[in-house]
Amino acid sequence: MMLPKHVKSIPYGLTDYERIVTDNYYYVDKTHFIPRIEQAASYFFLIRPRRFGKSLLLNVLDSYYDINNAERFEVLFGNQWIYQNETNLRARFLVMRFNFSAVDPRPERMEASFETHCQIRFLEFTGRYKRFFPANFEEEVMKYPTAADRLQYINKTASDLGLRIYLFIDEYDNFTNSILATMGRDAYRHATHGEGFFRYFFNVLKVMTTSSGSALERMFITGVSPITLDDVTSGFNIGSNLTIDQQFNGIVGFSESELRTMLNYYHTEGVLTMGVNEMVKEMKPWYDNYCFAIRSLGDESMYNSDMVLYYVAHCLRNGYPPDEMIDKNIRTDYGKLRHLIKVDQELGPNFSVIREIVETGQTTANLSDAFSIEKMLVPDNFKSLLYYFGLLTIQGTQRGAAVLAIPNHTVREQMYSYLIESLADADIFRIDIYELARLIQQMAYDGQWQPVFAYIASELEKQSRVREFIDGEAHIKGFLLAYLGMTHYYMTLPEYELAKGYADYFFQPNARLTDMPYAYLVEVKYMKRGEPDSHIPTLKADARIQLLKYSGDEMITSNIGQAKLRLLTVVFRGWELVDMEEVV
Repeated sequence: MMLPKHVKSIPYGLTDYERIVTDNYYYVDKTHFIPRIEQAASYFFLIRPRRFGKSLLLNVLDSYYDINNAERFEVLFGNQWIYQNETNLRARFLVMRFNFSAVDPRPERMEASFETHCQIRFLEFTGRYKRFFPANFEEEVMKYPTAADRLQYINKTASDLGLRIYLFIDEYDNFTNSILATMGRDAYRHATHGEGFFRYFFNVLKVMTTSSGSALERMFITGVSPITLDDVTSGFNIGSNLTIDQQFNGIVGFSESELRTMLNYYHTEGVLTMGVNEMVKEMKPWYDNYCFAIRSLGDESMYNSDMVLYYVAHCLRNGYPPDEMIDKNIRTDYGKLRHLIKVDQELGPNFSVIREIVETGQTTANLSDAFSIEKMLVPDNFKSLLYYFGLLTIQGTQRGAAVLAIPNHTVREQMYSYLIESLADADIFRIDIYELARLIQQMAYDGQWQPVFAYIASELEKQSRVREFIDGEAHIKGFLLAYLGMTHYYMTLPEYELAKGYADYFFQPNARLTDMPYAYLVEVKYMKRGEPDSHIPTLKADARIQLLKYSGDEMITSNIGQAKLRLLTVVFRGWELVDMEEVV
C-alpha cells in the first residue's frame, strides 16, 4: 500500500537523522536527552544491543552540535523538544565521526582497512571544516602515516586555533568482536594488546582527553560490550560509562508510550488496518521488556526499536503483520555471538550459564562494567556480557545482585539455538531438526504427538555422551524445551514464562497458522535412575490434576484460537522415556 504523500514514512534501516526529518520520516523524539548528556559527562560511553538506535542517536547529536548547522536549527529540530530547550553548546563544535563497523576484520586486511576508514573520515572532516583551517591543512594532515598520528595533528592544530572538537565513535568494537568470533583470541590480542594499532589509537585518545588545552572537548562512544575498551585502554578510564545509569535507560529503543504515540499517529491518518492495542499486544512479548538500569525497575521497559520498525513498516506496506515476527537481520546479529559459549570446541562454564537460563529463565549476577577478554569466563562477566548484548535484561534484585532474565520470545529462540548448536559443535548431541520439524507438523495438524517425544528419546538412547548433561528434572525439561521450541508451528512457552503453577509447557499455536487444529499443555514428570515403575502411576495422577486445573485458565484458552487443547503427560527416568499418555 502506498502511503499518502503527507503521511510520514517508517525509517526502518535508516540512521541519517537529516534525511529522516527533511524527507518526512517518522522520528521518535529523543532530543530531551541532549541536556542530560551534556551535564553527565564530557566523554560519554554507552553500551546497547545491536540495532537499538545507537547510530541514529549519534547522527542526532552530530546535527545538533555541528557548527555548520548554526543557521539550520529550525529546519533540523523545529519539530523536536530541543527546539524550545536549546543548550549553550548547540552548533559550537567541529564534528569528527568514525564507524568501525566499516573495518574489514580479516587479519590480512584489518589494519589497512582501519587506516583507510580513518583516512576517509579525516578527509571528510577537513573538507567539512575547510574554512576554519590554513589552506594547506588537508595536505599536512595526510603527510602523517597513521590514523593516530593524523588525529594528534588535527587536535593540536585545532587547539592552536581555539577550535572545539566533538568526536563520535560508533560501533567501536564491531570489528574486534568479529575477530574474536572468527579468528580467535590470538588475532584479537594482536589488535588490542601490546603495540597493536587499535590500542595505540585509543592511547592517543586517552592522552587527548586528559590533556589541558586539548581541542577534543567532548566524545561519545557506542558499542555492544565493554571488553574491547577495557583491553585497549588497560582498564576503562577514557570516559564515563553511563550504560546502566537510570537517567539514560530510555536513551535508545522505544518505550511503550513512544510506541503508542507512533501507532496512534498512523491510526489517525487511516493507514493502519489493525488496532493500536492489537498491535501492541502482539509486539510486546517479542520485542519488549528491556531494562538497562536497576533503578529503572518499575518504569516503562524498552522495546527493540529495529524490530518495532520492521513490524510497523510491514503493516503499513501490506496491511497485515509479517509472517515472521523476528527480523532476519536480528537473527544474523545474535548468531555472531555463539562463539562466546564454547572454548576450543569444548563446553566450558559459559555453556552452564546458557543451560541455567534456558532451564529457569533467569540467573543472578553482579553486573560488571569493565573486564578484559582474559576474564570473560568469570561467570559474572559472562552474564554481564549477555546483558550488554541484549540476551538478558534486568528483572529484579536478589541478595544484592541483579536478577537477569530472558526479555522476550525473540531472545528465547536464540538461547535455544545456542544450547542446541553448542551441544552439536562439541559433538555431544546432534538431532535432525528437519525431521523433528516434520514430526511436530504432524503433531500440530494430525494430532500425532507421540512420535515427537519418541524420536527425541530414541536419539538420547543412541547418543550416550549427552546423558551426563541431563541428570535431573530441570535438565531434562530444559533440554526438551530447547528442541521443542525450534520450529515455527508453536511458540513453546515454559512454566516460568507463563506463571508459577502452570504445566511445564504450553504449545501455543502460531497465530499466523490459523488452520492448526491442535494445541497442547504438557506436564513432564521425572524419576531418578533406579526408581521403580511403581512410582509412575502416582506421577501421572499428579500430572492429571495439574493439567485439568490449568486447561481452563483464561491465559491458555484465549491463546489457542480455534485449536483443540490436548493435555499430555510424559514421564522420564533419567534420560529414558518410560511413559506418555493423553489426559482425557
